[in-house]
Amino acid sequence: MTARHRTRWATAGAATVLALTAALTGCGGDDSPSEAASKAESAVGSIASGASEAVDSATAEAGRRLDDIQDGIDVKGDAEIGAPVTGSDGRVRAEVTVRNTDDSERSFAVQVNFKDSGGGLVDTVIVTIDHVQAGDSATGTARSTHDLSGDVRTEVARAVRY
Repeated sequence: MTARHRTRWATAGAATVLALTAALTGCGGDDSPSEAASKAESAVGSIASGASEAVDSATAEAGRRLDDIQDGIDVKGDAEIGAPVTGSDGRVRAEVTVRNTDDSERSFAVQVNFKDSGGGLVDTVIVTIDHVQAGDSATGTARSTHDLSGDVRTEVARAVRY
């Protein structure tokens, strides 16, 4: 079975950190792990680009929300990111590969950070990769939310299997 994948994007302007917090408030509680991941992905994806301290705050909030995925297991070592490539639209893309080391089908939520050559955070996204069969690998694409210039680097900040 081919894994379905979705990509949502996130960065934050000075006023949007509060919007992220408000939007993500419902990500825990009675939601299934899949619903919680989708809500986190959607809420993070609704944030606009902006100042670096707001990006840091949005990234921290996204991380907290990944923690809220019920029955989620941190599996950063099971996620890899390919070399970033800048498209003709100025957006940076990188392929994310996850490996399901569990004995049953699982889905993944992967937080990818985009950094400048000095290591400063310039963007962050959450990529979900659904229905990865036991023992298989699957891919998704992380795409920056806005044009990034210069030497952009990518890293897997978090990966949660659920």
